Amino acid sequence: MRSKKVIVFANALVLIFTALTAASGGEEAIVLTPKPGPKPRINGTKIFGVRPGSPFLFTIPATGERPMTFSAENLPKGLEIDPKTGRISGRIEVRGEYRVRLKATNRLGTAGREFRIVCGDTLALTPYMGWNSWYVWENHVTDKIMRDAADAMVTSGLADHGYMYVNIDDCWAVKPDSDDPTLQGEGRDSSGKVNANKRFPDMKSLTDYIHSRGLKAGIYTSPGPTTCAGHIGAWQHEELDIERFVEWGFDFLKYDWCSYTDVAGGKGLPELQKPYRLISAVLKRQPRDIVLNLCQYGMGKVWEWGKDVGGNSWRTADDLGGRFEGIPAALFRDGFDVYAKNELHRFGGPGAWNDPDYLLLGYLSDWKGGTAGTPLTPNEQYSHVSLWCLVAAPLIFSGDITRLDDFTLGLLTNDEVIEVDQDPLGRPGRRISKTNALEVWARDLQDGSKAVGLFNRGEVEVPVTARWTDLGLEGKRTVRDLWRQKDLGTFRNEFQASVPRHGVVLVKFSK
Repeated sequence: MRSKKVIVFANALVLIFTALTAASGGEEAIVLTPKPGPKPRINGTKIFGVRPGSPFLFTIPATGERPMTFSAENLPKGLEIDPKTGRISGRIEVRGEYRVRLKATNRLGTAGREFRIVCGDTLALTPYMGWNSWYVWENHVTDKIMRDAADAMVTSGLADHGYMYVNIDDCWAVKPDSDDPTLQGEGRDSSGKVNANKRFPDMKSLTDYIHSRGLKAGIYTSPGPTTCAGHIGAWQHEELDIERFVEWGFDFLKYDWCSYTDVAGGKGLPELQKPYRLISAVLKRQPRDIVLNLCQYGMGKVWEWGKDVGGNSWRTADDLGGRFEGIPAALFRDGFDVYAKNELHRFGGPGAWNDPDYLLLGYLSDWKGGTAGTPLTPNEQYSHVSLWCLVAAPLIFSGDITRLDDFTLGLLTNDEVIEVDQDPLGRPGRRISKTNALEVWARDLQDGSKAVGLFNRGEVEVPVTARWTDLGLEGKRTVRDLWRQKDLGTFRNEFQASVPRHGVVLVKFSK
């Protein structure tokens, strides 16, 4: 039977975005994500891992008109829900998988969804979602900035779509020999535990505040003597510093290689693994769950052993935003090419994820003392988020969360796109075909459907084709545009769409 095709041209209803001057990359930033409706809708992850006896905190992410009330059927013993906030808290002592039914109700109706709580040894059963301070605040971060970020995650609605981690990056600890009085002080207390600098006068109060918003708190350090920015690291104080982070109430740790090069005993694989084996062993002894992000820039093919040394995620390449002007090139080089060349889909999965770095959207540090809008074009921003979701990357936004315009908010809050990233099957996608600058990526989903990205890395708008033979499909498939949340029709043998310069058409194929 002859195959059916569709060409999605630049002025058609299902266009991902309009390219005004494709040759130069100038584009109109069109918001594609529909606004959430007034009826309740439960979003975010459908499965959540916790260790026995650890504090449990999960806020049901839901959109819809407020006021809204929440309930949870079949909660395991030790947990309770606040019906006004949807916040589930407590502790589970007995290992096992618990199938809970979440409900969100407002005057227009009730939404229900199954939610699996797995009490065992594995955290981050889906890629974690949240915000990190580095690419907008870098060495200017303060207690107030972090509290404002927690507030903004709630008031902007990001928390209603599944974002939950509010993470401090570098520059919270004392900086030896600094001439800035806010960074000075005793680096460690009399017991040897690390102290915060004067910009963070009470870390426990800060994490309590973040938790009071129904969110989780993250922190950063290095296995070396100092961090990347020259602040005190954890070298020879690893257990004491983790105990400190537990006392303060943190839920996430970014462990950045940095100055460990100066103290490592060699350059072989055992030395690359050593600090991460050490810190993960310390974390496992704690009475609190702390997700561990290995940040060592892909050295030693970390994706091959990151899970074995206890990492819940591992950076796969250099900083995506190390040079502001270089972000677009890094997106394709360190995002697309590193992933495809090394077949990273073979190594990610529940509890252990490839991390190509943060979502560099909105206002970012220009590394000159100010901020500027991301250098990524609208097309590239859609490609950025689409690829991260297809490869099951953590979704950590690192722009200014207090200055979210409608376009950036639309990029971050499309629930059908987020569902690809958070799919409970946990099987990362891969590149299935490449013809010059045209690429097709696909990801298997739990319900038997496939998420497919048609990417154009070229300089002019052209058709891109996803063929059933490449995807391992047969027969008819319903195709849905995930960014616009619209069905495109039924197709057989292939699907084709016209994709603008550096752009993407992200779809789902279902029976």
